[in-house]
Amino acid sequence: MSTFRAVRIDKTETGTSAQWADFDEAELMDGDVDVAIKHTTVNYKDGLAITGKAPIARRFPLIPGIDFSGVVEKSSSPQFKPGDKVLLTGYGVGEGHLGGFAQKARVKSDWLVPLPAGLGMDEAMAIGTAGFTAMLSVQALERFGVKPSDGAAVVTGAAGGVGSVAVALLKKAGWHVIASTGRPQEAEYLKGIGADEIIDRAELSAPGKALGKARWAAGVDTVGSHTLANVLAQTKMHGAVAACGNAQGLDLPGSVAPFILRGVSLLGIDSVMCPMAQRVAAWTRLASDLDRSVLKAMTTHMPFDKVMDAARDIMDGKVRGRVVIDVG
Repeated sequence: MSTFRAVRIDKTETGTSAQWADFDEAELMDGDVDVAIKHTTVNYKDGLAITGKAPIARRFPLIPGIDFSGVVEKSSSPQFKPGDKVLLTGYGVGEGHLGGFAQKARVKSDWLVPLPAGLGMDEAMAIGTAGFTAMLSVQALERFGVKPSDGAAVVTGAAGGVGSVAVALLKKAGWHVIASTGRPQEAEYLKGIGADEIIDRAELSAPGKALGKARWAAGVDTVGSHTLANVLAQTKMHGAVAACGNAQGLDLPGSVAPFILRGVSLLGIDSVMCPMAQRVAAWTRLASDLDRSVLKAMTTHMPFDKVMDAARDIMDGKVRGRVVIDVG
């Protein structure tokens, strides 16, 4: 087709606006692979782009959507041929490069990951950047050397996309998982995907002590700000926390006390420009380790015409787990 349907973000006098539009293939940006998009998903960053609540869009017009899976239609790269199933997360797609809230994309072959064996294109988007980030966090904790026998692991923002997958992955790896959430109505959901304990996010979200009672050996924090500071302050001797989100804020109003008195380590997680070898290893692990029944339990499917609604809902805290948008 010479035109395709997509969400278009334009700059306005007061900020940005998002609406449906028809794009011509000639408007696609540089790349050596054309992909017919079959599925996409909605991440917090996509919600920011659609609502304009943060300057995610770095060019106009922009097609948002930082993730997609699909089938190669054209390729001038020796890495891929027509018919190959692929997925993409990160690399500035949906920010500075036309993204996945569309029926078609043209991208660089160096950004594409071959769909892992045994993983469906819809399942890849049920995982998406959120699940990929969760796996990178778990792998970072493993490389550091912290293990289930050292104590519990805490996950903040546990009912969200990253948090949900992190809970499931940590449970699979043998951890006693403490899930922190501001949505007490999701307690049964969280227990169903692997949480052993549920704590209210209020325990961690307010300014706290420089050093608190040691409660866990490891953590995956999706929230930042006071929450991350309190998670660090309550981490056991020689424990580690993987930081991968900033839902509460970009600041870290904490103390050096956990680092110099308990030897706690803070591990930064970058899912956007993650090296390809590490990226493929994480996706291969996700395909083998993430229980499909658990993934299904945390996933909601929506048609393409509901993608902007889902993006607004994620900003209002109304999205539980993961959302797959069926484009094809």
